[in-house]
Amino acid sequence: MGVEFEQVCGQAGVIPVIEIDDADKAADLANALFDGGIRVVELTMRTPAALAAMQAMKTAHPELVVGMGTILNADNARRAADHGADFLVSPGLTPALAQVAIGLELPFLPGVATSGDVMQARDAGFNFLKFFPAMAAGGITYLKAFGGPFGDVRFCPTGGIGADQAPQFLQLKNVVCVGGSWVATRAMIKAADWAGITANAQIVAAMAKAK
Repeated sequence: MGVEFEQVCGQAGVIPVIEIDDADKAADLANALFDGGIRVVELTMRTPAALAAMQAMKTAHPELVVGMGTILNADNARRAADHGADFLVSPGLTPALAQVAIGLELPFLPGVATSGDVMQARDAGFNFLKFFPAMAAGGITYLKAFGGPFGDVRFCPTGGIGADQAPQFLQLKNVVCVGGSWVATRAMIKAADWAGITANAQIVAAMAKAK
């Protein structure tokens, strides 16, 4: 399951990380992303609308792989799973969260920022990790250095990465994909800028093909 999840994310190249306030806009958002070539999406569990929006996106486009991010504890994980999340993403990892995520049998992408974090995640059985916050934690240079001691670990860097930086991260051997919040920003969704989101999605889809 973990290997399959890594392959799916690798094909995506850039995974939009989306914060949505209105579930009524979720179907239009799904259409805009899908029309632009996006097939994998991460919503963040930071708003009351997140779970309903995830369900609406999956209903609008069953082909979309829609996961839930900002999973901070066991309750978050269970609620996301109960609402049909295809995968879970967390900014960090605790033993309790690791245990619950494994029990749910959903692909889980735990966050790491240091060598110690990576070692703990590996001990818990995870080798595909979210590097967060990517730019603040050291960016490309720091992530490249992980390749020495952790040759068996692959990463999805997220946090502060824009359209200009994403291709550079994708060139790293230990990077499978990149998380990007610029593809469909909170402001763009609020303004119903579906054409702008589709245009950004097309750029992202092109990055995946060039990887």
